[in-house]
Amino acid sequence: MAVRSDPSVGSSGRPSSDDAPRSDVSQRSAHDVVCIGNALVDVLAEASDHQLGELGLIKGTMVLVDGARSASIFETMGSTVEASGGSAANTAAGIAALGGRAAFLGRVADDSFGRSFLHDIRSIGVTFDPTPTTAVPGETVTGHCLVLVTEDAERTMATHLGVASEFGTADLHRGHLISAEVAYLEGYLWEQDAAKAAMREAIEIAHRDGASVALSLSDPFCVEHHRSEFLELIHNDLELVFANEDEITLLFGTAGFDEAVEAVAETGVLAALTRGDKGCVVVTPSGPVEVPAEPVDRVVDTTGAGDLFAAGFLFGMTHGLGPSDAARLGGVCAAEIISHVGARPLADLRALAIGVGLLD
Repeated sequence: MAVRSDPSVGSSGRPSSDDAPRSDVSQRSAHDVVCIGNALVDVLAEASDHQLGELGLIKGTMVLVDGARSASIFETMGSTVEASGGSAANTAAGIAALGGRAAFLGRVADDSFGRSFLHDIRSIGVTFDPTPTTAVPGETVTGHCLVLVTEDAERTMATHLGVASEFGTADLHRGHLISAEVAYLEGYLWEQDAAKAAMREAIEIAHRDGASVALSLSDPFCVEHHRSEFLELIHNDLELVFANEDEITLLFGTAGFDEAVEAVAETGVLAALTRGDKGCVVVTPSGPVEVPAEPVDRVVDTTGAGDLFAAGFLFGMTHGLGPSDAARLGGVCAAEIISHVGARPLADLRALAIGVGLLD
């Protein structure tokens, strides 16, 4: 997967994915992408702006909460729907739905949420081989995310990480990492010191074995907390970055989106920058390319839109599509996910991609 503008080396001086050994890795890889992130079960419910205000939640953002706070928010929620989630896990699910080979690395407890998560992600073809943590009711639990969806389809999330907050180097599955073309990292993990250390080790393993590394900035609050580290990663360790308009302008401290695009271009990293109904801009070695959004009849829930966009883009880039068509495929996947409640696809993503001429 060629992603850097320099055909011989990445910005850190390591061999780039354009070198001959890269094709050898592609031929032997067991997985297209290994996705690393928080294993969470989503608990979704409709909510009003007034309810968000009473709960002290900022609309459209994600906040980390402890067990007690999570329980108090849950008490205010109406009818709920549970679904396995987590940003990187959603991306892995999307890749598998397209017919790709995806693995997931995360931590779960041996409780009902953990068993449900394990069953769900394996049932759709994603490789997941954790060592579940012994559960202690009310104390040691699988992570879960309360997702409050307002009438305008915006989602506001309160996440209790549970044992996901203990993700560390022991949870890295070297066999999966060295078998993949791309290691995809969830920016949310930078909130946890042990997970951050594990991510840096994963980057080293991936690059040592010829894989590319991609990072999702995940959320504006992640960028605010880790701006200098994310910039350092982009300049030295990444081949691909995913961000939305708010995240990328915040990261580079620019007055507007166009200036942020110029700043990204100077780094040499391939970037897929989403803009909601405006589509996305892919920053490539030959310049930025605008890709329109895929039309959708009605936006129901934007939960997982960025995750599924990344799934389509990563699948495309590991299956012969160029950046523009990969972004189009990402748009197809995102359009499907926002047409219903929940962050896992309900329609046949591959059939949708075939229908618009992106896959055979």
